[in-house]
Amino acid sequence: MSSPIVRLVAQRLALGLLLLLAVSILIFAGTQILPGDVAQSILGQSATPESLANLREELGLNDPAWQRYLRWLGGVVTGDLGTALSSGQDIAQSIGGRLWNTLFLAFWAAVVSVPLAILLGLLAVRYRNGFVDKLISGLALASTSLPEFFVGYLLVFFFAVKLQWFPGISTVYDGMPFGERMMAIALPAAALTLVVLAHMMRMTRAAILNVMQSAYIETAELKGLRPFDIIRKHAFPNAVAPVINVVMLNLAFLIVGVVVIEVIFVYPGMGQYLVDHVSKRDVPVVQAVGLIFAAVYIGLNIIADIAAIVANPRLRHPR
Repeated sequence: MSSPIVRLVAQRLALGLLLLLAVSILIFAGTQILPGDVAQSILGQSATPESLANLREELGLNDPAWQRYLRWLGGVVTGDLGTALSSGQDIAQSIGGRLWNTLFLAFWAAVVSVPLAILLGLLAVRYRNGFVDKLISGLALASTSLPEFFVGYLLVFFFAVKLQWFPGISTVYDGMPFGERMMAIALPAAALTLVVLAHMMRMTRAAILNVMQSAYIETAELKGLRPFDIIRKHAFPNAVAPVINVVMLNLAFLIVGVVVIEVIFVYPGMGQYLVDHVSKRDVPVVQAVGLIFAAVYIGLNIIADIAAIVANPRLRHPR
């Protein structure tokens, strides 16, 4: 019984690794075709031709692109992400704390958004085409229509400036008390929650409504079961596979799509780190952060596929 699952999981993992390899090529190629000269941006406009030539030689910029890619990929495989050109610091060490900050923010946004989205989706199905369904769907549509930077600025204006309940700048540091850290991330976590909540809720509602058209749902209704019991015991378990996929995609967005939110709230995470070094044209940092974001996104998609396989009997026993 387990061999089909093992085979499908192995296929997903192999495809994920191939996709990550392809993404690494695209990231490297994209950073190489950027306009401007890396050596010039490091030394400034007053640099002499000799110093520019020496720096290019030191950084290996004179080598063919395929050699530089293989050297970079070999370092990534061994855990060496390189050195930041702007600061001379080891990128892996600099990213460690910032990655933890980003995961901490995304975790608490997910803790709030995922159960709330599923609950709202269930309520919308229970009262479909009624006032509750229209209200939830209307609020979800309004939420998806607002870009995340606008949502972030609205939260800052009302809750940090006007009411002064939370700090407008989310400063966190090592050893910070848990309560203070939660206060610091309250607004960016709320912004991320509002961004992903509507999409998860709408997809949950659509998945359950699709199952509600099945014959066994009609049989349950004819037996006299309560509508919410039908949804909870019969419809939702059979709609869990697409719901898991939607949840995982939005979790990936919570981690990868935090760039704008972190910049708005000056939160010391991966997104802020990336933006700071893009402005400095620090290519190794951009490559490393881009590859980590891609790995997280691909990894969560693989987890979603595997969870859907385990949750769906039709996928566990393909014909």
